[in-house]
Amino acid sequence: MSAAPETAGGVIHDEAAYKRGLRLRTWRGTAWQNFFLLAIVAGIAALIALGFTVVNDAFGYVIATYETPAAELAPNGDLNGLSNAELAQILTEHTPSRLAVYIRDYLYSGDPAEFAKLPMSQALPGATLLPGAENRTVRELNDEQQAAILGDNLSQPVLVTIVEDNVVGESIYQTFSLTESLVNRAGIEAELASAPEGATLSFRSWVSLDFLLSPPSANPATTGARVALLGSLWVTALTILIAFPIGVGAAIYLEEYAAPTRFNRFIEINIRNLAGVPSIVYGILGLAVFVRALATFTGGRSILSAALTMSLLILPVVIINAQEAIRAVPLSLREASYGVGATKWQTIWRVVLRSATPGILTGVILAISRAIGETAPLLLVGASTFIVSDPSGLLSKFTVLPIQIYNYTARPQQPWRDAAAAAILVLLLVLLLFNATAIIMRQRARRRLSA
Repeated sequence: MSAAPETAGGVIHDEAAYKRGLRLRTWRGTAWQNFFLLAIVAGIAALIALGFTVVNDAFGYVIATYETPAAELAPNGDLNGLSNAELAQILTEHTPSRLAVYIRDYLYSGDPAEFAKLPMSQALPGATLLPGAENRTVRELNDEQQAAILGDNLSQPVLVTIVEDNVVGESIYQTFSLTESLVNRAGIEAELASAPEGATLSFRSWVSLDFLLSPPSANPATTGARVALLGSLWVTALTILIAFPIGVGAAIYLEEYAAPTRFNRFIEINIRNLAGVPSIVYGILGLAVFVRALATFTGGRSILSAALTMSLLILPVVIINAQEAIRAVPLSLREASYGVGATKWQTIWRVVLRSATPGILTGVILAISRAIGETAPLLLVGASTFIVSDPSGLLSKFTVLPIQIYNYTARPQQPWRDAAAAAILVLLLVLLLFNATAIIMRQRARRRLSA
């Protein structure tokens, strides 16, 4: 006789069905585990491919030609060792007809069409001028006077860039990627043999100190990221200073003070919706409000307008993460604080915020990562695609690294793509520095809590 199926509590258990169900659940769990592992591997592979592509373009051999070799202008070809007066003299000897153009492009900030009509005291207010030059136009000055204006009012790196662009005239004849430079040296030397007379071959790191310290240029051989780097630092730092206290303050109010009314729930829902709004919409808002309506206070297309626009962009991210961090603080900590006689604000300041600081800083890291790589909003509020003057204040004109990278990659020549790869590495370094600072602050906060 066959055995009857086992029962427990009136429910019949089928052992075979149970085992089939167990095998199916196990298979499903293994399948999802493998899927998640595959997703991680795919993500890491994509990051490796991206990093390899950037690094591959940022280093390699370069064949360059020159109009006037630097060795003919300075000992050992080191232009950085020359003084401002010596660099200005080189410009006077080799490009006298362009001295006025240099003054206009690098020192004058008004309408270019009006520059030649204005006396120097009006065209260049605050500039150092030789006696007798104040009431003359640039056309009425001789070469020595124009060269003195350049030497007395431009920094040495800017003068070096002008000399390199217009006198040395280095031109990139051909570039080679890092992999080509490592495996195809014979082919590179063959290309050098067919290059114009006087061409040189050198291994070039497009990411260099000169690249960091030089202003942008129309020549990829001498272009630099200094102006865009300073602009990114200005905009990002000011954005954090504006968005962080406002975002955390809003989160404290919504979590600790606001009553659970329909209106307050409506506000919270819309804050979460704003986190998903495309960045270009914030750019349009910033253009209408900060650039146009409040131009008297923001200076129009300025660093301040850009920072205010980017603050609006990241505020929802800061608020949402700060709310979640505050909400995660155990209620028992609040009750213990009230139990020893602390007021509501003392409890928030000394207990809740201290416990929520690591989570809040995590939100700041996410916000920084989004803000530092944005391009569209900044283009709308007036970031320049090409500017050679460093930002000097909140109302200065500016550009940022993502816009400079876009400007480089929009050009078809390979040297510009190599310069873009170098700018990408600089942008990643800046992002890592900001994030590392926030992570260190978060870890310190966690250690204080555990202590």
